[in-house]
Amino acid sequence: MSRRPISARTLRRAMNWWPPYLFSGVRVLRFADDWSSARVRLRLRWFNRNYVGTHFGGSLFAMNDPFWMLLAMNRLGRDYIVWDKAAEIDFVSPGRGDVFAEFELDEDRMEEIRRITADGGTALPWFENEVLAADGTVVARVRKQLYVRRKRPVDRGFAKAESAKG
Repeated sequence: MSRRPISARTLRRAMNWWPPYLFSGVRVLRFADDWSSARVRLRLRWFNRNYVGTHFGGSLFAMNDPFWMLLAMNRLGRDYIVWDKAAEIDFVSPGRGDVFAEFELDEDRMEEIRRITADGGTALPWFENEVLAADGTVVARVRKQLYVRRKRPVDRGFAKAESAKG
C-alpha cells in the first residue's frame, strides 16, 4: 500500500491532535512547506513533570522522536524507505518551563543521502538537535539515526502488477 502525500499543514494539525502528543503537552508549532524544517514545543504541566518537578525525560525524548524521519521521508518522496534506526539523548540541565526543539534538514544532507542510495545502497545518517529552554539554555542533546534506501521494484508494487498481467 502506497503512502498518500500529505501537506505540512495537515500533518502539523494531525500531530497536535495525536493522543501521545496531545496528552503529553507536545505541540508541533511549524513544519516548513518544503519539509526542510520543523519546530516543536513541550510545555511543563502537572501531568508531564517527574518526581522532582522538572520535565519527564520520556516526554523530552518523545518531542524529538519522529521529526528527522518525517522530514527526510517527505523530502525524498515515495521512491525511498525511511525508518528510525537508533537514538541517543543526553540530559544536560533540568527543564523547568517550556522547552523547544528545532529540526533543520538542509539540501546538502539530502544530496548525500541520494548519492549513497542511488545504486541501491543503504544510508545510515545521524542527525542532531538540541532541546532548549525559552532562555536558550540547553536542556538536552538528541541524536537520531535513520535507515534510508531506495525502494526496490517489489517494494513499489511492480511485482504485484506484473503478476496480475500474467
